[in-house]
Amino acid sequence: MYTSYIGKKFLLLYKEKEKKPQDYSAKQFFDEVFFPLFFDSEKHLMHVGNSPFFQKPTEDAIKLNGSKSKAQLFNLRKKIESGIPSGSIYVGYGAEEIQATSSGQLSSINIEINEEEIYTSWIGQGLGIGVSGGFVMLLQEDEILLSLFEGWKYYRQYLVQTPKVKDKQIETWNGQWLCHFLSDDFNINRPFDGFSIETTEVQGNIAIPTKAWSMVIFALTKQFHGKITAYAYNLSQTNTTLGFINIYLPEIEYLYELKDKLFIERAEVILNRKQISELETFFNFRSACKIGTIGLKALEPRGLREFMPKGSVDFAQGKEFKFSNENSYQLFQLYQIWITAMLNKTELLNLASNVAKTLIDLESNQSDREKTKNTQLRTSKEVMEAKTTKDFIDGLVEIISKENADTFKNVVEQVLKMPSDNFPLFNTLIRFEYSYQKSKN
Repeated sequence: MYTSYIGKKFLLLYKEKEKKPQDYSAKQFFDEVFFPLFFDSEKHLMHVGNSPFFQKPTEDAIKLNGSKSKAQLFNLRKKIESGIPSGSIYVGYGAEEIQATSSGQLSSINIEINEEEIYTSWIGQGLGIGVSGGFVMLLQEDEILLSLFEGWKYYRQYLVQTPKVKDKQIETWNGQWLCHFLSDDFNINRPFDGFSIETTEVQGNIAIPTKAWSMVIFALTKQFHGKITAYAYNLSQTNTTLGFINIYLPEIEYLYELKDKLFIERAEVILNRKQISELETFFNFRSACKIGTIGLKALEPRGLREFMPKGSVDFAQGKEFKFSNENSYQLFQLYQIWITAMLNKTELLNLASNVAKTLIDLESNQSDREKTKNTQLRTSKEVMEAKTTKDFIDGLVEIISKENADTFKNVVEQVLKMPSDNFPLFNTLIRFEYSYQKSKN
């Protein structure tokens, strides 16, 4: 299982960092570090379904071993020594019996799983990063694994200092901790400085909230470049594997670069890096993974489709964007940045602005005759409501004149060059610029 792979990779880093002998085993690490930190307390850091740490030992076993947790550890060792692997001792594996819900992972092929493999699976799961939607990501970058390990002791400290908070949330903690560790606020000498968790209530218990998957991805851009690969899964009654997902960080970092490039001359620039990283996405994590890779497309801002031409894409509503408060300006900039990044051509934003200005000028310069004015307004609206390139060009033909011929010729040439999937995004840029310029008049 991939949990074991990550556990083994971490153990090599740990041995090098702590100058341990090469034969230092996962079992030794489990006994000396993992168990005392994770399970030797009333509050556990991690939950593994149906494991001995999930089950209450007998009173005789507690007396014999000296404590409940040590009795549970004894039972875990016995199960591991039995040689029959299952998800209760080998984290991420299938069920022990064919009747169980996760029996689909079982095979008639006799695969030998040794003790080292089992103990490293626990270590690997302890390094899982929980994201919204109930899924866990495993990343293999050295710095990430070591930073998550450092965060374990602070999670134990947090549970001690916050006695009413729910335990067994190591994956959720890892997501919170990683975002903090990669932030500008992190101070290695004062690790809790700037680290604030707003707890939530879940079924009557106070709990650490799970980080949005997009916030974890944005945090990674702070210190990592290029492509990284995540393994995504969920362990529950029925195990779910989303598989290996490539994350293209340069695409995401491009959003930050565009912010300064596009809005440097606008007086009302109010969008900062933190606000970009906190965007809510249209896709949940599972849907984002179904795209095949995580990049710009997966980070489509939530709510954008409300303002896209109706019928141009799924869930598009064709609403007019309203500028009413500071938040509306932030959304406006966020939508423009993402669309421009998707189109990968900053000149198209200027072109959209010119087209919007031309449409507004046409409306304001019309004859006073109400009929002509209504016709022009209707035609401008039809241009911005166009679902396809053909509808868009047909609308422009109706209103072309000597004054706007160059602008319209340019825009027609550009839309004919675009992939069909990009046209609704470009027309949405025009719609946003139209609303923005109208709000300034």
